[in-house]
Amino acid sequence: MSNQLNRQITPDDIKSKLGDLQGEAREQVDGAKNQLIAVGTGVGLLLLVIAFMLGRRGGRRASAVIEVRRS
Repeated sequence: MSNQLNRQITPDDIKSKLGDLQGEAREQVDGAKNQLIAVGTGVGLLLLVIAFMLGRRGGRRASAVIEVRRS
């Protein structure tokens, strides 16, 4: 254990550690991106369904009933 405490830190050690940290950060960003895309798609689909339902309701309410009589 005392061998590790007295060892000098080399530039390669720093590069290795920074590379590890960068890899972990990229994994977290990729995971967050996938979640964001999934949530955005779900919200977009929900908005589309709501707009469709409101349009149907408005169309029913505003539609006129025409009665054709032949004499």
